[in-house]
Amino acid sequence: MEQRKAKILINKAGGTAGADAKNYRVALPSAWINELRIDEGSREVVLQFDGESITIRRAVPCGYAEFMDAARQRGHELLVLHFYDGDTLCTKICADRTTRTLAIENHTADVLRTAFGVNQNPTWDDLQQFLESRCVPRQRDGLRYYLAELGLETYDPLEIIRKTEGRMAEDNCRLVIVEG
Repeated sequence: MEQRKAKILINKAGGTAGADAKNYRVALPSAWINELRIDEGSREVVLQFDGESITIRRAVPCGYAEFMDAARQRGHELLVLHFYDGDTLCTKICADRTTRTLAIENHTADVLRTAFGVNQNPTWDDLQQFLESRCVPRQRDGLRYYLAELGLETYDPLEIIRKTEGRMAEDNCRLVIVEG
């Protein structure tokens, strides 16, 4: 991973901005921009902030199939999941493990039956929370016995789902790992 130091450019905001408003910018090396394949015709990026660092990524195509194709072309590791309510496919999830991004495709208009409800742009953290919601709780008494029955040594939501399909006693839903 290449690293460089840079200075933030701070300017007074104009237009209808408040008196104390400021704009913040940083100049990026052209080699990095070229490698991201950003140019005048394709310059949309996604910014992520985790409280300590800012990540800039080229915006991936918004459709589920385009997202999956772009990730495969770049050789990224994918996790593809299908969320069912009974025999009805409700949500397809494609998670790019390399960039920790995902795309979904809902197959029902009933948001109560979709994996992420009304959230059409779930994050990696949303996926992790969803996976864990389809598992026995971490705080469950006798968890070690339960994990041993599944043949697992540690609590890993994805591995639990591989064994249980994320089935829960309170609903008729299941989560099928298609790829990954």
